[in-house]
Amino acid sequence: MEAIKQRRWRQLQLSPRHWALCEVAEKMSATPTRMTEADWGPLRGLDFEDDALLEVGHIVGIFNYLTRLADGFGLQLDAGTEEASRTAVALRRDTSHKDVVQPVAEVE
Repeated sequence: MEAIKQRRWRQLQLSPRHWALCEVAEKMSATPTRMTEADWGPLRGLDFEDDALLEVGHIVGIFNYLTRLADGFGLQLDAGTEEASRTAVALRRDTSHKDVVQPVAEVE
């Protein structure tokens, strides 16, 4: 995961599916106006249908949008979310405290 975040995903031993997804995500993020039908070819070759390609595009677009919005407002991650991102421990809502989210491992 860290290699993908640092844009070193080409150095990893990825499945053809993950490789094709990373290629599309990278191009859509960096140079979206240069996307062509050919860029979707590897995913189509892996049996991605139109609705799946649309979902990939939506997910990439939403992540790009939210990141730019957060950067534009100078938003910072709270400590719990930052730790979850670093450790890959999922977050879940602690129902004993309204609107408090904690790492799953700490909620019992």
